[in-house]
Amino acid sequence: MAAPPLISSAYVYSPCSDSNSPSLLLLRKKEKNPGGSLLPPPHYLLPLLSTYCRRRPYYRNRAQQHPAERSIGIRTSRKHLPFPGGFSDAEENNLLQPMLLDLIRRLAGGGAIASILVSQFLAPLNNSAANAVLYSPDTKVPRTGELALRRAIPANSNVKAIQDSLEDISYLLRIPQRKPYGTMEGNVKKALKIAIKEKESILGSVPEDFKERGSLLYTSLIDGKGALQNLIQAIKENDPDKVSVSLASSLDTLAEIELLQAPGLSFLLPEQYLKYPRLTGRGTVEFTIEKDAGTAFFPIAGGQPQSLAKIQVILDGYSAPLTTGNFAKLVLDGAYDGARLKCTDQAVLVDSKLENSGYSVPLEVMPSGQFEPLYKTTLSIQDGELPVLPLSVYGSVAMAHSTDSEEYSSPSQFFFYLYDKRNAGLGGLSFDEGQFSVFGYTTIGREVLSQIKSGDLIRSAKLVEGRDRLMLPAETNQKLS
Repeated sequence: MAAPPLISSAYVYSPCSDSNSPSLLLLRKKEKNPGGSLLPPPHYLLPLLSTYCRRRPYYRNRAQQHPAERSIGIRTSRKHLPFPGGFSDAEENNLLQPMLLDLIRRLAGGGAIASILVSQFLAPLNNSAANAVLYSPDTKVPRTGELALRRAIPANSNVKAIQDSLEDISYLLRIPQRKPYGTMEGNVKKALKIAIKEKESILGSVPEDFKERGSLLYTSLIDGKGALQNLIQAIKENDPDKVSVSLASSLDTLAEIELLQAPGLSFLLPEQYLKYPRLTGRGTVEFTIEKDAGTAFFPIAGGQPQSLAKIQVILDGYSAPLTTGNFAKLVLDGAYDGARLKCTDQAVLVDSKLENSGYSVPLEVMPSGQFEPLYKTTLSIQDGELPVLPLSVYGSVAMAHSTDSEEYSSPSQFFFYLYDKRNAGLGGLSFDEGQFSVFGYTTIGREVLSQIKSGDLIRSAKLVEGRDRLMLPAETNQKLS
């Protein structure tokens, strides 16, 4: 079906001439032609406004606005809007729809023509499909592998509350010019209050074998180097660099506590899936990538070109135990040693023709807010369903689909996803979000991925951590008998 034209009967929609202006389409009059639509359909306007909301900061002071913002007269508060997701009904009614309608009126120049445009726009906006676009996807989807992995740990609710307060600071740090340090300080004090008040609950969730380590980490989080107290001091100094370093240190310590609280799966696997290998926690795989003859890897930090490069991937068995279990077993069996790689614009894929093939594992996706994965089904991003392990992260690792059925993953073929927001959809999410079994993220060697070319190969793949959490079918049968 052909896309509707961008030209209406009365107005032409054309990009801003200023290269620094937001990605909005401006209206300019042309000769009136009776009949036809005066406004492009909502699927044109919504992405435009979402791009504007994602990329432009919002200010109290009119003088601080970009000239293109002033020209259309959008009045906003000083913050990044969490568009286009995470809105409640009240927020949508009170904030989002008025902004959309105000934008239409301003572009139309007000008067009678604005009333026609508004009424024409409201009708399709009331259907469920258009409303779904307003609610999803959530802009606070993790954009780094480290953040996604931290959020995926099934830890104590009090620790998660501390984590949420601290992670909000990373979003506040992105605000240009005057940063809301007062709000940041409030977030840290809230986290500190929870940590002190709920100490017994936090440490009580740590298994007995790890109590000593848990106590040390807790003390470090409160008073140690890079602790919450130091984070408050960095915020008071209004130094964004110090805040960023101290925040990262606090979140790393918090993640260590969470991992101690989650020694295994927080749910029971369906009985029919107990025949598959499974990883009951985290694992680490180290790949050694070898360049094809005559080419080399160039270190980002300088130095001599190398024929070999290292890539490290963290496997998340908490969210994808079957997929990670099958993958870890293949690594142990040496299935990927010597495997050729091939590249597309958005992925680095391993050769699908391996001598040692694994299990045909069902598609496995853990939705956000759920306690166990879904099997043999994909997620509907437009309906607000988002995965715990998003594909829309540079260096995410996922299984390809089975050639026989999209309800199953390939027994052995996986790929590194080269996320690029320029090729993403609404909210910066990949068009394939929720369609693949994502099971881990590249944490070391991300810069190597862009240098891999078709014909390069995996010299070796080693499971360097997590063998004690890998349960193979034979071991499972012995424990069941």
